[in-house]
Amino acid sequence: MDQLTLLAVAAVIVVVAVTSISDRIGVAAPILLVIVGVGLSLIPGVPTVTMNPEVILDIVLPLLLYAAAVNMPATDFRRNLGATSALSVVLVVVSAFAVGLLIWWLLPDLGLAAAVALGAVVSPPDAVVVAVVIGVLVGWVSIQIRAHLEQPVTSTAISLVVPFLAFMPAEHFEASGVLAVVVAGIVTGIKSPRLLSSQARVSERTNWRTVLLLLEHGVFLVLGLQIAVLVDEVEDAHLSVGDALWLGLLVTVVLFVIRFVFVAPMITVMSRQQERARGKSQWYDDAFQRLEGHPEVSEQRITNLRHMLTRRQADASFFSNEGIGKRGGFVLAWSGMRGVVTVAAAQTLPEDLPYRPQLILIAFTVAVVTLVVQGGTLPLLIRVLGIRGSDEEELQRELTRLINTLTEASVDLLESPTLHRDDGEPYSEKVLEMTKKRTRKIPESVSTETMQIWTTARQEQQELQRKLLEAQQDALLDAQASGVYRSQTIETAQQFLDRRNMVID
Repeated sequence: MDQLTLLAVAAVIVVVAVTSISDRIGVAAPILLVIVGVGLSLIPGVPTVTMNPEVILDIVLPLLLYAAAVNMPATDFRRNLGATSALSVVLVVVSAFAVGLLIWWLLPDLGLAAAVALGAVVSPPDAVVVAVVIGVLVGWVSIQIRAHLEQPVTSTAISLVVPFLAFMPAEHFEASGVLAVVVAGIVTGIKSPRLLSSQARVSERTNWRTVLLLLEHGVFLVLGLQIAVLVDEVEDAHLSVGDALWLGLLVTVVLFVIRFVFVAPMITVMSRQQERARGKSQWYDDAFQRLEGHPEVSEQRITNLRHMLTRRQADASFFSNEGIGKRGGFVLAWSGMRGVVTVAAAQTLPEDLPYRPQLILIAFTVAVVTLVVQGGTLPLLIRVLGIRGSDEEELQRELTRLINTLTEASVDLLESPTLHRDDGEPYSEKVLEMTKKRTRKIPESVSTETMQIWTTARQEQQELQRKLLEAQQDALLDAQASGVYRSQTIETAQQFLDRRNMVID
């Protein structure tokens, strides 16, 4: 076994072990992994670990960003698109140039371009319009291809190369490969419930969570292993380790101040949006009544308008009841932690860049300080401000309503005169009656832990169950499009259907 293979195996074991321990002791796994990495680097005989910047840029970052983007809730993304764009584009540009100017002022030998590059490292990600087009195209084409693959393993295999299919052409056209990967992931996440089988979705979800775990935590472990070498390189240069750490703390403070100043007016705008949403409740009720008073309008047109009004009313209810106030705005400002993307991006700085070791140490300091200070105190801040999370009982009631809505779709199909077997023959009355009884037995309270999935013993009943689940999937997609239900509720119901589909398949 060569050294690289041995290191890879050891790294996976360490990541899994430390992650399990971190959950028990309540300490962030990245921090523990850095400490473990530093400790391992001090053991005699442990080889020096170096990371090729091209490996980070061309392999690690695309995988990391795609894994995060593919799980983005579509409804939340649409509703928060304005705030998300402001925080991920405008704030990023402002932060990058502000930090760049600060570093350039303190280290004039570095050069403005390199200083701004560091600013971009601690203020990821970036955006270019061309990248959006490439990301949408790659995401759409890949999901269409995967929809025609019968085996979940082949579909998942395609998903593993999608980040690179988006990243490489975007970089070739001098666009943002990072943004192209994110957009491709979002498109895939939105389209997969409609086009992919339940087995393919479950397989993809499991594999990408594994990839995300190993890469996210592996980057921090590698950084810990590199600390000793990094400190030696810093000490050999003109800027000391203490100076680099001090600059890292200064950059952290500057980033927080910029974020706080940026978030304050954004919260004001969102508060006004919340007030406008509260005033539209009666308007939507009247609109639904007016909609019923036009018999000359086609049924399809009425249905489309009803769906549009339902979604807009749900959006208004969301902004009215779950908007971010001043206390939530402070939490949002405090939540600007820098993590694995900052640490990984710092490794992509060119080898011949002046002050490269110091810049990596500065980025590492920013990531660790924000994770420890801001991330570690965030739960306490939320409690002090009196911000409450989602009401578990309300979520339970909402999930029950959604599951019952899905069941109604099955009942409607069972009672439809057009229902027949794949060979054109009708289902036997015995199977229909047995299925109706089981379909109507919906518990009053459903939870993700206690959901029980019934199994079918006969081929005819399995075939019928698949048709029912297809109807429920269509109903779930309609519910998601309406925006009435929370993303958490939609996701739980989707997992409920996926598990039932897996049993039947």
